[in-house]
Amino acid sequence: MERRLSDFTTLRLGGPARRFFEATSESEMIAVARQCDGERSPLLVLAGGSNVVVADAGFSGTVLRVATRGVARSGAAVRVAAGEDWDAFVASCVAGGLSGVECLSGIPGSVGATPIQNVGAYGQEVASVVSLVRVWDRVDGRIEEMEPRSCGFGYRDSVFKRTPGRWVVLSVDFSLSASGVSAPIAYAELARSLGVSVGDVAPLDAVRAAVLSLRAGKGMVLDPEDPDTVSAGSFFTNPILSADEFSALVSRAGEAPPSWPEADGHVKTSAAWLIERAGFTKGYGDPAAIAISTKHTLALTNRGRGTTSALVALAREIALGVHDRFGVQLSPEPVFVGHDW
Repeated sequence: MERRLSDFTTLRLGGPARRFFEATSESEMIAVARQCDGERSPLLVLAGGSNVVVADAGFSGTVLRVATRGVARSGAAVRVAAGEDWDAFVASCVAGGLSGVECLSGIPGSVGATPIQNVGAYGQEVASVVSLVRVWDRVDGRIEEMEPRSCGFGYRDSVFKRTPGRWVVLSVDFSLSASGVSAPIAYAELARSLGVSVGDVAPLDAVRAAVLSLRAGKGMVLDPEDPDTVSAGSFFTNPILSADEFSALVSRAGEAPPSWPEADGHVKTSAAWLIERAGFTKGYGDPAAIAISTKHTLALTNRGRGTTSALVALAREIALGVHDRFGVQLSPEPVFVGHDW
């Protein structure tokens, strides 16, 4: 039976897979990868489908859907199977008094995808708590245990993302803190929501509730009743500029955009601010097909009759408009499958 990948992506876009296999064990995952490599056939590893843009034509190779399960805890150390739901894992950590991922509540997708993208939100990044990533190395044909220094973590980046296809994530180890309170709150919006100062701590359950509320207000928590959540989350990463580039941006904009200094002297600025100031407002696009979310300018949504081609066209229009207005190049956050950016 033909399996359309739109059934397995949060954007609800994507054509059929030539071959589809769902794996519930690591041995099945490895067997499928080895078969594809032996046949020299393309392989797409898919789990939650929350950060992927699949072409309307689909995928001409094998889709391996990761459905492995298992969570093993030893004190504050936790090993989690790649196919586990990320937000369910975060909820279990909060309930179990483990801090370090509470600000990453409400992010859709699987645990195995989090180190690939180095997911982050509200002042936390998963790289800060990952202690080991177990992978199948398709080049060397063996299971490897990669420590953080080997993962090449960066802002929404990792060696897994920069070398797509080489490694299949099997499980992720996390080193958390056994505490009823959060890590110090690093994000001003979240601190205001909690009624605390930046740098303070708060009860884990209060932080999770506040993050879920903030994300829901931006259409960033999956909800079948909310068309703004039919997206891939934030479509563009926040640009990181040199000091000179940021000064040039301020000059062109006529005002200072939101900014966050980086340790190396670079400055991170807001993609949403740039998009809005370039004239792309909430709801921009086709309200029946592809449009910017009505709640957040960073999310591109499928309003029901969308296509991947239309989504990419809108994304390119936005990126070109921002570049023409401010001289800043936006970079997409999702992974593109069968469609060039």
